[in-house]
Amino acid sequence: MGKRTVPAVYQVGKVLSYLAKGPNFKVKLTDIARDLGFHKSRVYYILNTLREFGLVEKDPSTKAYSLGPALIFMGEKVLENLDYRRKAEPFLKELARITGCTAFFGKISEGKIYVVAKEYADDGVKITIPLGYRFPLSYGALGKLMLAFGDKEGKRDLLEDERLKLWAERVNLEEELSRFRKEGYAEDIKEMDPRFSSVASPVLDPTNRVIGMVFVVGTFDESTAHLYGPYVASTAKELSKVICGSF
Repeated sequence: MGKRTVPAVYQVGKVLSYLAKGPNFKVKLTDIARDLGFHKSRVYYILNTLREFGLVEKDPSTKAYSLGPALIFMGEKVLENLDYRRKAEPFLKELARITGCTAFFGKISEGKIYVVAKEYADDGVKITIPLGYRFPLSYGALGKLMLAFGDKEGKRDLLEDERLKLWAERVNLEEELSRFRKEGYAEDIKEMDPRFSSVASPVLDPTNRVIGMVFVVGTFDESTAHLYGPYVASTAKELSKVICGSF
C-alpha cells in the first residue's frame, strides 16, 4: 500500500477488485476475508456499505456477494468518455500541429471540467496535464467562457471565485463577454499561472448549452492568442457537430 493512500479506501478498493477479478461471480464473506487477509468483521462492514450504493449485491439464499448494478452506470460513463476521446483526438491533433501548443478537450460533468482527450505538438511545449484531471468551471479562460455562454444562475456562482471576480472587476465585463460570444473564444494570458497562457472555445449541444471545451495551453503572448483563437473556435465548432450532430 502506498504511503499516501487512505487505509479504509484502500480496503474498499481491494474488495471491489477481488469481486471483479475473482474466479467466481458470487463469493462468500469468509472467502473474501481469507483471500484478502482482512478481518471478517471489517469485510462485513465494507460490503454492507457498498450495498447502500448499489455497488455490491448479496444473494439472500446463498449469502454470497457479487458486484452490483450501480457499476453498470459507472462503466457507461467511462465508455462515454472514451467515445468523446476517440472523436476529439483527430481534431486536437490538427489543432496542436497548427498552434504548436498542447490541445485539450474537457467535458463538463457535475460542476467540473474533466480532461478526456489531449494531443501534443511535435515541436513546442508539452503541457503534462493528465487525462482525468479536473478543473473548476471558474478556471482561467474556461471560467470566462462559462460567464459568456453559461446561464445567469451559473454566472453568479462563478463570480464567487476570487480570481475570476477580480478579473471581472478589472475589465468592462459585458463588453468582454460580448466579444467572447462574437469571436467564439476566450484567452487567459498568464493570469492563472505566470508560465502559461491558454485559449478556449465552447463545445455546444443543439440547444447551445456548453457541454465541454476545446483549449490550447502554451507559452504564447496576447497577440499570438488572437491568432490561435479562430483555430480553437473552429475546432470546437467542428467537434460540436461530430459529438452532437449537425445543427
